Amino acid sequence: MSAHEPADAVTEVAAVLEQATRAGVPCAPVRSLLPEADIEAAYAVQRLYVERGIAAGRRLVGRKIGLTSPAVQRQLGVDQPDFGALFADMAVPEGVPVAAGLLLQPKVEAEVALVLGADLPHRDPTVADLLRATAFALPALEIVDSRIAGWDITIVDTVADNASCGLYVLGGTPVPLDRVDLRSVTMTLTKNGETVSEGTGADCLGSPLTAALWLAATLAGLGDPLRAGDIVLTGALGPMAVAAEGDEFTAHIEGLGTVTTTFASAVTEGAGT
Repeated sequence: MSAHEPADAVTEVAAVLEQATRAGVPCAPVRSLLPEADIEAAYAVQRLYVERGIAAGRRLVGRKIGLTSPAVQRQLGVDQPDFGALFADMAVPEGVPVAAGLLLQPKVEAEVALVLGADLPHRDPTVADLLRATAFALPALEIVDSRIAGWDITIVDTVADNASCGLYVLGGTPVPLDRVDLRSVTMTLTKNGETVSEGTGADCLGSPLTAALWLAATLAGLGDPLRAGDIVLTGALGPMAVAAEGDEFTAHIEGLGTVTTTFASAVTEGAGT
């Protein structure tokens, strides 16, 4: 740990975020507990979260990329994306409702997911390396969530909070990359049948492949490269939408198909017991 990552502060922030999870109550922003604008310290908090998860028996299955929109980057005062960890228990199968009360402040965004068939160990990966390593793409919904009250976040808050990742839903029909141009795909996200978000592959850092290359290079540089079998959520193709109990979301991504999720209501769950 560097001088920029005081161990006591990292441990304190991890404890605050863990308590928010246990209590089901969002906490105040954690940025004041870490050195100002210290993204490295925020990632130290995230690493502690991942290490504790693995020690508790959770299975790490990939990464998510966030802040791929230039507008959101400007809003948070950064010039690059961020990343978080995906565990197997964060995956929600299509057709299985998201349990009521499971998340604190959920929002939904549509993304392209890549599933790797080979490792990406190089610090300077090329598009060719990525294309060879990717087994297939899927449409995906990321259900983002923040343990920070009111989504009052800076880059430090969201990175420490595992890049605000809650759950994710993957479509079930794999598509090889030679059958789709990810840069030009169009996306439509509906909420209860009404369109709430639209975008294209180019809205994700110019292309979902560009975002995935950034992640591969970053993780390889940290000595923790992407591996065969990893899932990569490449970043939102359009604005996120607030989710509430009873809502149904469907994303259609041209060339990849559709993916749907629903949020159970407490009344419905109670009636079934």
